[in-house]
Amino acid sequence: MAELRPSGAPGPTAPPAPGPTAPPAFASLFPPGLHAIYGECRRLYPDQPNPLQVTAIVKYWFTGTDGPSGFGFELTFRLKRETGESAPPTWPAELMQGLARYVFQSENTFCSGDHVSWHSPLDNSESRIQHMLLTEDPQMQPVQTPFGVVTFLQIVGVCTEELHSAQQWNGQGILELLRTVPVAGGPWLITDMRRGETIFEIDPHLQERVDKGIETDGSNLSGVSAKCAWDDLSRPPEDDEDSRSICIGTQPRRLSGKDTEQIRETLRRGLEINSKPVLPPINPQRQNGLAHDRAPSRKDSLESDSSTAIIPHELIRTRQLESVHLKFNQESGALIPLCLRGRLLHGRHFTYKSITGDMAITFVSTGVEGAFATEEHPYAAHGPWLQILLTEEFVEKMLEDLEDLTSPEEFKLPKEYSWPEKKLKVSILPDVVFDSPLH
Repeated sequence: MAELRPSGAPGPTAPPAPGPTAPPAFASLFPPGLHAIYGECRRLYPDQPNPLQVTAIVKYWFTGTDGPSGFGFELTFRLKRETGESAPPTWPAELMQGLARYVFQSENTFCSGDHVSWHSPLDNSESRIQHMLLTEDPQMQPVQTPFGVVTFLQIVGVCTEELHSAQQWNGQGILELLRTVPVAGGPWLITDMRRGETIFEIDPHLQERVDKGIETDGSNLSGVSAKCAWDDLSRPPEDDEDSRSICIGTQPRRLSGKDTEQIRETLRRGLEINSKPVLPPINPQRQNGLAHDRAPSRKDSLESDSSTAIIPHELIRTRQLESVHLKFNQESGALIPLCLRGRLLHGRHFTYKSITGDMAITFVSTGVEGAFATEEHPYAAHGPWLQILLTEEFVEKMLEDLEDLTSPEEFKLPKEYSWPEKKLKVSILPDVVFDSPLH
C-alpha cells in the first residue's frame, strides 16, 4: 500500500473506494482483492472519504488484483509530519514500490521482525534513518479477501546502529525497545526522519538489554543475500568435475528448484527458535523438512537469464571436500562474527546466498539435524550449495582470530584469514571482485 496522509497521526490512509453498498457497476471497477483492504482503511479513518492516493504506472499488489499473487500481505508506513508541512511527501510511496518490486522479482517474502539493509537515507536526505524493520501493523487487522487472508506489515525506519542490534539479536526485540522511546517511534512506531540520535544514545541502558538478549537468545537472523563465493581447494580449478559448476555441454549447472526451496526453507526455519534446528533434507524421499502446503514458486529456479540447462536435482551428488576457500565482501564479512556467536554457538545455522551468482554457503553447528556436512566430513557440497560444519571449539578459535571484523574500517582490503590445520581459508575482498563475471 502506498497511501499517504498529511497529518502526523499514525496510520495509512484509505484510498477512495466504494462502500459495501456501492452500486455494482461502480464496484466492478475495482479488483476484488482490494475491497477488503479499502474496507479496513475506511474502518480506521471514516473521516477521510477522499484522501490523497499515490499510484504507480506499474503496480505491485502483494495480495493480487486481477489474480492472487501468493504473498498475502500489504505494506504500511507511519511518518511524522514535518513542521509547516501542508502536503505529504511522495518518497514513502517510491520506497514501498521499491520493496514491492524486490518481493516480486526475488519471491522472497517479508515477515514481522525482518530487516531491510537500505544503506541510504530513506528520503534521500542527510538523515540517520537509513534502514528498515518490519512489524505487524498495530492498528490494521488481517482481512479476508477472495484470494485469502491479507496481513499488514508496517515499515519502521531505523538508524544503522539499531539495524546492527536487530541483526545481532532479533528484530522484534529492537522494535519493542523503539516502542518504549517516544521520539524513536513510540507505541505506533512512527518514523521521524529528523531523529538525530539512536535509542542507545537516548537511553544508554537499552544497550545492556540488547547485550543480555544476545547472550541469552543468540540471533534470529538465519541468513542474508550477500556478495560471496567459495572455491574447492581440494582439486585444481580447471577440473571438469568442479563441484561448483557441473556442466551439460557449454551451460554451467545452476541452483535447481529444489536447491532453491531448501535454501529458502533453511532461511525460514532459522527464524524459529527450536531446541534442535533442522535443515531441510536433501534426499527427495525424505520430505519431512519441506513445507508441502506452500504455494508453488512462479520460477523454476534461480538460474540466470543465460542459463538454459538444469541438471535434475536427483542426479546431483553430494561431495565431501578436503579444503575450502570462502570469499566475502566487506559488508558480508562483517556478519561472520554474528554467524558464529549469535547462531552457531546457540546450536543453529546461517546461510549466505550469493546475489551475484548461483551459489550458497551454509554454516551449521553440530546441533543441526539434516545437514549433509558432518563432523567426519565438515565440508560438503551439493552442486553450488556448500555446507560447513564447525565445532564449538573451532568457532571460539575463529572468533578470536576474526575479532577485527567487528571494526572493518580499521583494516585494508584484501584481508585473508587461514586455519591450515582445518584446511579453511577466508578472504574479505573489495566489491569489484564480485561484480566481475569470474571471482
